[in-house]
Amino acid sequence: SFEPPPPVVSVESDPDNPPWGAAVALLVWLGSIVLLAVVQVAAIVPYAVHKASTGATDTTQLANDPNFLLIGILAIIPAHLATFGLVWAVVTRFRKRPFWQSIGWGWPPRFGFWASVGAAVLLFIASAVITQFIPGGKTPFEEMLESSAATRFAAAFMAVATAPLVEELVYRGVLYPALRRAAGMAWAVVIVSVMFAAVHVAQYYNNLGVVASISLLSFALTYVRARTGRVLPCFIIHLVFNGVQVALLIVQYFYPDILSGATKTGLLAPAYVALLPLF
Repeated sequence: SFEPPPPVVSVESDPDNPPWGAAVALLVWLGSIVLLAVVQVAAIVPYAVHKASTGATDTTQLANDPNFLLIGILAIIPAHLATFGLVWAVVTRFRKRPFWQSIGWGWPPRFGFWASVGAAVLLFIASAVITQFIPGGKTPFEEMLESSAATRFAAAFMAVATAPLVEELVYRGVLYPALRRAAGMAWAVVIVSVMFAAVHVAQYYNNLGVVASISLLSFALTYVRARTGRVLPCFIIHLVFNGVQVALLIVQYFYPDILSGATKTGLLAPAYVALLPLF
């Protein structure tokens, strides 16, 4: 006969002392990268095969195809959903532990919503200053966003709808506390910050300002997690930071003349930083 799954047991849990270890946390991190790659490849291969059957076999032509780029971005949605499922399975051990309590989803006593919003704004200002004074060329990601309006809006949607939540759960929710217990707070902050930034360095090496900005964001988010013991402030900072940049990208699309000066001086580079973790 069918038996319903056992109920979630409400137990006290310490987000800084998780029941999963560093090895499992690293596998979750690796799994998030593999899922993103596999799902995107599975999504774009059929289109590539279709284009090849019509005679469009040139790799450069395909890489600049707006539909090809759009499909790759839209594939991030199922990849993020699968990653969330992976995190849920590890954190709850398939409903044996409470999810949000175990992950550290809550407000600390002295760092609430408005403090998180303020931190996000300060990070944006710092990123704008960094990208203003550190030179860098146009990245492939910027060129991709300019390929079509659909691509730009799809990337913008992902930057606020799924990326902040999934990334904070993986890096600050699962990875950080396990490494903290294994190596201590200071090393955990350094390692997680570097891992978060390093995923994107290879793609944006030609723009040191963008690399510096994503590194600053990574360190700030991990430091907040270390000091507060909670993931929710990190999520709000990440969400607001991305949201401000996405708003600028949308304004730039509809009113290009208004932000033309900011584009030339590099002040819109933080907007691309907001979207970097998507890829």
